[in-house]
Amino acid sequence: MSRDYKNTTSRAKPASKGSPFFSGLLVGLVLGVGISVVLAIFITGGKSPFQDKVTPAAVIEAEENAEAPAAVPEEATDSAENPRFDFYTILPGSETQVTEQEIKQKEAQSVTVTETYFLQVGAFQTEQEADNMKAKLALQGVEAIVQTAEIPDKGTWHRVRVGPFSDINAINKSRAQLAENGFPADLIKVNSNVPN
Repeated sequence: MSRDYKNTTSRAKPASKGSPFFSGLLVGLVLGVGISVVLAIFITGGKSPFQDKVTPAAVIEAEENAEAPAAVPEEATDSAENPRFDFYTILPGSETQVTEQEIKQKEAQSVTVTETYFLQVGAFQTEQEADNMKAKLALQGVEAIVQTAEIPDKGTWHRVRVGPFSDINAINKSRAQLAENGFPADLIKVNSNVPN
């Protein structure tokens, strides 16, 4: 026979008390704060860390000094007249005045680098890729060279380099031009002016 479910009441679900994760997190936080407070009290010996750090002995000494100023010993006055250090007399005599013209000349002078540098734009395993990169650089007005090198355990590599440079201003100018045209370059220091 069939059963009529129309007038039956459904069982009420018990109200959920929340996620066990969040209740565990809350209990953990409360325990952590409690343990840290107990440790802080234990370490400081029960003293509040927010009190002034003035000790009573220091206060007493300050009061005694304020009541009767002591006579200044003669040694102290002698040391004030004759300083312990010589730099008070030496330093004022060693000053030199620099004019604005000298500063401008120093700024205008180019800083030269004693070593020889190249800007390496890329390193390729095939010579054709290196020549393609050299051609792209030539279209941008940058003169590049291809250096072939044998690297142990890696084979032959073809390096595309711009340079040589010995002036830091020329290096920075060329590097900025390469970066502006989308060619990131690494600064390479070499022992000789002419690459292989």
